Amino acid sequence: MPATDLSLLIDAALEAGKIATRYSGPEAQRWDKPGGAGPVTEADLAVNAMLERDLQAARPDYGWLSEETEDNPDRLSCARVFIIDPIDGTRSFAEGSRTWAHSLAVAEQGEVTAAVIYLPRRDLLYAAARGQGATLNDTAIRVSTQTQMSEAEILAAKPNLDPQHWTSGRAPAFRRVYRPSLAYRMALVAQGRFDGMLTLRPSWEWDIAAGDLILREAGGLCTDRLSQPLRFNNAHPRLNGVVAAAPDLHADLHTKLDPNGAGISA
Repeated sequence: MPATDLSLLIDAALEAGKIATRYSGPEAQRWDKPGGAGPVTEADLAVNAMLERDLQAARPDYGWLSEETEDNPDRLSCARVFIIDPIDGTRSFAEGSRTWAHSLAVAEQGEVTAAVIYLPRRDLLYAAARGQGATLNDTAIRVSTQTQMSEAEILAAKPNLDPQHWTSGRAPAFRRVYRPSLAYRMALVAQGRFDGMLTLRPSWEWDIAAGDLILREAGGLCTDRLSQPLRFNNAHPRLNGVVAAAPDLHADLHTKLDPNGAGISA
């Protein structure tokens, strides 16, 4: 990883925040994507256009994967690729909430090497580079030390508690909490604000790439629902869910998950 990749992502995320906050939540123009793929706003497109222009100009040999750009299979032959979600939590953005984020990452040969999650409305900038630890607003962060499932606070959408996903036929007795941005959920676990997170549905790479590195550099484990490491820049850029926590709690969650459980839609 070039030493300047992280600083490049930080500068780009800060500029993205300036662009997105010029739009006014519910007043921003909004459309529904074809095929039930969710909403998009004019802010998503404006941020994506800036990021695609500036990041590709800075690293013309890097591939490009973004939620708001038509996929180009040329990225599969690139050693390094940008993986971008211009606004993660578009529904929250459109509602005027503050819990949306810019999620920017660089992956090299399938592994994320630099990552930023930025929430401009909350003035929170999470960042990590491979082997250099994770930070929040330039201060080092670490995952929770909680080891007791019954006392843990786990970020998860309600459908993840469906009995079909758990070996005992019911979810463990953790306290479920929720935030709408998947990237923000991962960052909160890295920060130690919450003890873990899980999403058992197939998950787009751009939602989780930045959070994967930030969590791991903060001392956590981040895998798919079958406890396999997350690998990025796949031909079909969707992964088999995400389970993230400090090592002991992560292991406990996986012992309780049914590996044959079906994926879910929320």
